[in-house]
Amino acid sequence: MAGKSLDEEALSLHASGRPGKLEIMATKPLTTQRDLALAYSPGVAAPCLRIRDDPSLAYDYTAKGNIVAVISNGTAVLGLGDLGAIASKPVMEGKAVLFKRFADVDGFDLEVSTSDVDEFVNCVRFLGASFGGINLEDIKAPDCFIIEDRLRELLDIPVFHDDQHGTAIIAAAGLINALDLTGRRMEDVRMVINGAGAAAIACVELFKSMGLKAENVLLCDTKGVIHADRKEGLNQWKAAHAVKTDARTLADAMAGADVFMGVSVKGAVTAEMIRSMAARPIIFALANPDPEITPEEVRAIRDDAIIATGRSDYPNQINNVLGFPYIFRGALDVRARTINDAMKIAAARALAELAREDVPDEVDAAYSGRRLRYGPEYIIPVPFDPRLIAAVPPAVAEAAMESGVARKPIADMEQYRQGLRSRLDPTADSLQFIFEKVRAQPKRVVFAEGEEERTIRAALAFRNVGLGTPILIGREERIRETMRAAGLVGADDLEIHNAKLSRHNQRYIDFLYGRLQRRGSLRRDAQRMVNQDRNIFAACMVQQGDADAMVTGLTRSFSVCFEDITRVIDPQPDHILFGLSIMVVRGRTVFVADTTVNERPDPEQLADIAIQAAAKAREMGHEPRVAMLSFSNFGQPMRVLSKHIRDAVGLLDERAADGGIDFEYDGEMSTEVALDDDLRNRLYPFCRLSGAANVLIMPGLHAANIGAKLLQKMGGGTLIGPLLIGLSKPAQVAQMGATVNDLVTAAAMAAHDAVAQDAKGRTVAKV
Repeated sequence: MAGKSLDEEALSLHASGRPGKLEIMATKPLTTQRDLALAYSPGVAAPCLRIRDDPSLAYDYTAKGNIVAVISNGTAVLGLGDLGAIASKPVMEGKAVLFKRFADVDGFDLEVSTSDVDEFVNCVRFLGASFGGINLEDIKAPDCFIIEDRLRELLDIPVFHDDQHGTAIIAAAGLINALDLTGRRMEDVRMVINGAGAAAIACVELFKSMGLKAENVLLCDTKGVIHADRKEGLNQWKAAHAVKTDARTLADAMAGADVFMGVSVKGAVTAEMIRSMAARPIIFALANPDPEITPEEVRAIRDDAIIATGRSDYPNQINNVLGFPYIFRGALDVRARTINDAMKIAAARALAELAREDVPDEVDAAYSGRRLRYGPEYIIPVPFDPRLIAAVPPAVAEAAMESGVARKPIADMEQYRQGLRSRLDPTADSLQFIFEKVRAQPKRVVFAEGEEERTIRAALAFRNVGLGTPILIGREERIRETMRAAGLVGADDLEIHNAKLSRHNQRYIDFLYGRLQRRGSLRRDAQRMVNQDRNIFAACMVQQGDADAMVTGLTRSFSVCFEDITRVIDPQPDHILFGLSIMVVRGRTVFVADTTVNERPDPEQLADIAIQAAAKAREMGHEPRVAMLSFSNFGQPMRVLSKHIRDAVGLLDERAADGGIDFEYDGEMSTEVALDDDLRNRLYPFCRLSGAANVLIMPGLHAANIGAKLLQKMGGGTLIGPLLIGLSKPAQVAQMGATVNDLVTAAAMAAHDAVAQDAKGRTVAKV
């Protein structure tokens, strides 16, 4: 049932707004006639002529050096078979998105409508000059072998079939560590590989290049062991790995084997086969979505095995996203002619070495249900480890240089690593860590506007992705009717509370009346609010410990929701309440405060907002650089309205002198000075910011709210929040008209606040 719901959500995501997952954005200004004259005719003639004389200059004057074509003919799409070229497009777009997300590589998807190998090769070879590299995807075997080999011969850019080599490289990384943990060497082990398709052939070839002896590996397919005497069901790629052996079946091959590598089908391996393997067996059951044998089945038979699968819900996931973005990043950065075995092995070793290093706190916290320490349960890094970008591409680049295929060697590798670390915005990683942390410690989250279809869909999604237990507030019959009308599958068992009929009402009324009786409210007022106002009821659930967090805002303005919530929930001691909007625009994140609460904050409030906003930015992976904004720059012009900004900076100076500030800040300054390094360094070299500001403290609510919404609507960016900062109990207010994804994110942020408050409470208790 959850699967059907996931299908519906996926279809909705792909169709919503601008259909698909990609767009093209200009990297140069195109606002004036002169801009157009330089970027296009007549100015564009100059780089054209330079490139004619020296084609390598295309890397300098065009985007070629950062573009990878993701190309398929749709003949082997995921596990769905031959769907045709156009049906593969969502997958190819998805692959392009992963290239951008994990390595800042611009993926360009191409779907070629032919299953003829010659036609496919000719199409790609004549387009090859446009790209820095080519990622072949979802092409059936054996066509994929022929196509890749011929294109590698014809083109002087990397051509890489990820279905083959991506799996092989990540599996090799895991295998290196599994061998280390069991005290084995590659050249000594006996291995069985089940499945003789593209991935399996690539695995056996890579393992042999790493030292595995040909006579020590048995390759099996549906007809059994591929042995030297076999004649039927062979092609040149299978036959290349035939060995002389008496083994004829998978069971024969498995007896006494040190390593099993499955790239085949569910259930291919039996308990008896596992029992027959050598001591401390290494079992990589990589069939997806269901492995050849599950970890639970292996554990029931033996307790000495190291197990990896292709699934994210088990330890040691062999996931191609650990490889292809970073391998191409390194190859592109040295303008490699190809991706050779040396580069593949270097990537595998870099991944293996990274798994042996101490895991950063933020990664460990995100997977707090597991202990991410090098050992049998952790032989390969997790996909959202932020260290990958600085670990794998340099290894690949160095291997390219050492093996002679790099056309642009990197002189300073440490500087290159630093550049890679700053290339990706940490916000996406931070959000993923937040989601993983909540999954590990799921919370009960109240969705106050429970009768809205969008809220119900968000609650269902929140539960289905494992973030916790959603609670819908509303009339049960109305909610059930909405579910039926929307055709929502799997929503029948969602928890529903009717505010008017709840058995907790009397307790909530007593509590609320105790808070409001000296603020002009009668008991019947408190009764009416609890019975009729879903925000009040939801906030009471949280305040009284019946839920951990709440989310609202879909149908009511922020000010109304904020007033409802703060009737029930107080600020944290020594904290100020404010709204923090997080804008992600073209890979750059800016935190803007206060966008929702304080209309005209005084200097002390501005200083407090700056400190709390900086702390939140750091929590999300950014080193805060705080700009106190105004229309003036360091006293020019000196106006009355900018004085309270200067005074706030003065208060921060005083707190810094007492050791209470651990981040960069300065002001007052205008927005362009805060965000433009060249302008700031040229005009105001004394400014204390070491780089562009990423936390913008606005002088008042008008400027903050207007500016954030302008950025969202006109800047083409993504808005997270505004987050409500400073409450003693977790609550978040989404924007009116929020999407399902927005609501899920808001709920996850509220749940994460609950996790953080639990951790803080435990720390205080220990003290």
